[in-house]
Amino acid sequence: MCTTCGCGVPGKHHAHQHDHDHAHGHSHNHGHDHGHDHDHGHAADHYHDADGRVVMTDPSGGAQEDRRVAVEQALLAKNDRLAAGNRAFLQSHGVIALNLVSSPGAGKTSLLVRTLKDLGGQIAMAVIEGDQATDLDARRIRATGAPAVQVNTGPGCHLDAAMVGDALDQFDLDKLDLLFIENVGNLVCPAAFDLGEVAKVVLVSVTEGDDKPLKYPDMFAAATLMVVTKTDLLPHVPASLDRLVANARAVNPAIQCVSVSAETGAGLDDWYRWIEDRRPAAAQAVPAGHAVHA
Repeated sequence: MCTTCGCGVPGKHHAHQHDHDHAHGHSHNHGHDHGHDHDHGHAADHYHDADGRVVMTDPSGGAQEDRRVAVEQALLAKNDRLAAGNRAFLQSHGVIALNLVSSPGAGKTSLLVRTLKDLGGQIAMAVIEGDQATDLDARRIRATGAPAVQVNTGPGCHLDAAMVGDALDQFDLDKLDLLFIENVGNLVCPAAFDLGEVAKVVLVSVTEGDDKPLKYPDMFAAATLMVVTKTDLLPHVPASLDRLVANARAVNPAIQCVSVSAETGAGLDDWYRWIEDRRPAAAQAVPAGHAVHA
């Protein structure tokens, strides 16, 4: 996670907090704590507490690892509280969120573009796009007619619940059924951060080989579904689809798996069926009289 991988820039810690009073009367608090424990290489060490304050420590105290663990736990606890708020807020509008995670280039945006085009007349969808820089993927999403909010993380290597909470305010959730969150390309840190999603969906392309679940077990353990992408390239790569699925289930026996090609359309019906199966849970959470788009 970020406190150990080093994402973020020393001196660039952001801690801001504000309340959003939404029209439905729910006070939705998004605490924005993107703090990370940084190793600056100087004698006086410090960390950021759960409220973003810098706390100086004595490097000779011999408890650096304990302090680091405490900071990690505080950051994740705060993120989890914000994620629970995001989830409740989405459910109050009858919207479900899916958190798409993968390494860079696995095909998240290509799959989303194809999904938005194919299902756009049936389901009202939107996308939160997470990238370190640019709005290139958000432009691709908007070209389908779906709304997209770009979130640039700068040196950060993942989205967190506060970032997603901010992005939610830019959508008219009463007009949505499904929100895709396309996370920053990274198979490590996003595994630890709940964003308020119904499920994490991990994508892995056949061009990456079939050992990714074994090399990055936390991500596959956290995912509900594995989508194997770019299957049209299987004849040209040494990866084994059977081995990839077996490796994923060795890490997470409950993980579901579908194999698709956004290029040819192969397997997309299985992906769309899986999405549709997630939607009743959101509909059941909607208060009586609240319209849900079909």
